[in-house]
Amino acid sequence: MKQEYQDLILQACGASSLRVGAKIQTLWSGYGEIVRLHLEGCDRPSVVIKHVKFPEEAEHPGGWNTDRSHTRKVRSYQVETLWYQNYSTNQSCRIPACLAACSHGDEMLIVLEDLDAVGYDQRRTSVKDKEIKACLSWLAHFHALFLGVAPEGLWPVGTYWHLETRPDELEAMDDAELKAAAGDIDRILNDCRFKTIVHGDAKLANFCFSQSGKEVAAVDFQYVGGGCGMKDVVYFLGSCMEERECEKKVPGLLDFYFTELKLSVKKDVDFAALEKEWREMFAFAWTDFHRFLLGWMPGHWKINRYSKQLTKEVLGKL
Repeated sequence: MKQEYQDLILQACGASSLRVGAKIQTLWSGYGEIVRLHLEGCDRPSVVIKHVKFPEEAEHPGGWNTDRSHTRKVRSYQVETLWYQNYSTNQSCRIPACLAACSHGDEMLIVLEDLDAVGYDQRRTSVKDKEIKACLSWLAHFHALFLGVAPEGLWPVGTYWHLETRPDELEAMDDAELKAAAGDIDRILNDCRFKTIVHGDAKLANFCFSQSGKEVAAVDFQYVGGGCGMKDVVYFLGSCMEERECEKKVPGLLDFYFTELKLSVKKDVDFAALEKEWREMFAFAWTDFHRFLLGWMPGHWKINRYSKQLTKEVLGKL
């Protein structure tokens, strides 16, 4: 690690020395890595750094290596850095504190609080209802906190599958009816009266759990931006449930999300109107992500009966 990065980290944390620990993960398409650093001489035992280094040749698992793809990723890391430096949440929608950040040429560094060290040391690949509800509660509080807040410096429209940033995948789609309707679906979502800031990549893998599974924190804010909160909700539910579970559990889980949202929005919000609009947007948001998958990876396991049924309903309304 460059000496200037080490100096920045030591100064930000008030540490006397650091030791590079385990690599937590390699970033998508080989754009760097996330690493844990162990500290001496300060009150933090460790920090997590996200070190972005733009590659000469990116390796995309789906073969989508284009200038547009590269430009989108570069912007995503700029957005994430700005997010951590300029936005804050509360204990009900916990995120890691940003301790320092810098960029030099084709490299960027974000120094973050180590969530493992403060009780969020569990990751889940499968979840029970209590964990699903913990994540939905996080999303409800997050959406309530940023309801009506302009996404300054973030993506104007959040999520990594937003239509305007995905023309290649749209072009690759075989479903002619959905392809033709994609613009209308996008417009309807963007024209929502009630907008918030969405996490933009709220999959199960981006939530860190407490030992009990009842408390969560979220990471990975590359695609944070404006929009309808349902985009996060549908993406999260689709990331952790198969089609049969969706058919059986989604109505009750949506009720839970809206109960949490009602508890956490400001009292001057017309909650009945908010809930009515966002419930109507649920199928549109699900179909919007389904549109992306059909173009990006047509054989993906999330392209299932449940998604197809919701898409059919949405196309029938247009």
